[in-house]
Amino acid sequence: MGIDLGTANTLICVSGKGIVLEEPSVVAIDRDKKVPLAFGEEAKKMIGKTSGNIIAVRPLKDGVIADFENARLMLEEFIRRSQDRGGTSPRMVIGVPTGITEVERRAVKNAAREAGAREIGLIDEPVAAALGAGLPVMEATGNLLIDIGGGTTEVAVISLQNNVLCESVRVAGDELTESIIQYIKKVHNLVIGERTAENIKIKLGSAYPTDQEEPVMEIRGIHLISGLPRTITIKAGEVRESIAEPLSIIVDAVKRTLEKTPPELAADIIDRGIILAGGGALLRRLDTLIAHETGIITHVAEDPLRCVVRGTEEVLKNSKLLERILDKDLR
Repeated sequence: MGIDLGTANTLICVSGKGIVLEEPSVVAIDRDKKVPLAFGEEAKKMIGKTSGNIIAVRPLKDGVIADFENARLMLEEFIRRSQDRGGTSPRMVIGVPTGITEVERRAVKNAAREAGAREIGLIDEPVAAALGAGLPVMEATGNLLIDIGGGTTEVAVISLQNNVLCESVRVAGDELTESIIQYIKKVHNLVIGERTAENIKIKLGSAYPTDQEEPVMEIRGIHLISGLPRTITIKAGEVRESIAEPLSIIVDAVKRTLEKTPPELAADIIDRGIILAGGGALLRRLDTLIAHETGIITHVAEDPLRCVVRGTEEVLKNSKLLERILDKDLR
């Protein structure tokens, strides 16, 4: 079983079956009884719309476990849904951010073990994403991959199945969403929720301007001054302005990685280009922005949201990869 345990979404694949689960990483909790009420998509629908005694929480933050107990319960539920009835304890390969600490790595292992894993191996997400994107990571050629998730962005130069260089910044999809919330509040005096901001990002978000007429969108929220519900219209250009700062942090991380890349690998990257993976890669014209800032052609991977989980599936298929890429002791 391969797992992409992400800040925003959790995806699970099973050997021979492909991807069997894709759910938001959200748990709805009864505040009084301290018991989970719902997981995944059902729990996400409750965000901002629940009564006082029900809270919807995201147990992962910045790519790592922030709430161990709820992360364990969520993982246990998702594993149960992914298995056939009466299935045995699975062997798990889990993608984790490169920049996490040893304590955070142990937290992931412990959560998986308590959720029923028989054996656990952790794989760096950039390597898994490169495998899932079909890059020739087994060869002695340089590949530059940018994996933009919900909580972290990882910029990695990969060759011979290893990260030659990797920079991880805790700026990604969640920060883009939060930037939209703050911009609407500051410029339009309107308070909107996380789900509304996410919807704005999907429908209007772009990283680089275009010559075409850009779309507009009506949004609803609470007016700060009157305290009453209000509808306003925002333009795509405003959304682009609101997310410019977190995007500049990601671009700077790419430039720093390129500056440190050995010349021979840099030559490979210029020939092959940069690959974007992760849910953040779906932001319109992000590839154009990075190509403009670096001077290197940039491509979006096919099905970028599922690259990491497809990479864990590739590891499960290949015993040599399993031995070389995963932690030395699969416990």
